[in-house]
Amino acid sequence: MPRKWSAEVTEKSDALTLEEGVFESHDPEKIAASLKHSAEKSSRRKSEPFRSAMSMLTFYINRAGKNLPSSQKKVLEQAKVELRKEFGRDQPR
Repeated sequence: MPRKWSAEVTEKSDALTLEEGVFESHDPEKIAASLKHSAEKSSRRKSEPFRSAMSMLTFYINRAGKNLPSSQKKVLEQAKVELRKEFGRDQPR
């Protein structure tokens, strides 16, 4: 079966170099910390670190969402909350 373009974007993003398997973790705090680290370290991103990290997380949820178990989707949604905390943005904008 051919790979989907979204899987390739997640693995080979022009904006962020992601830790392998980051979205498979069951720990929302670990996911958020990894995304924050990747976003702050990246020299290729086109926007501020918070936006780049949140965009990648949202992209993954939206593209993989229908194939994710509901338990993992909840973990990823909680990772959004944790990512906001990591960047000192407690409220969604």
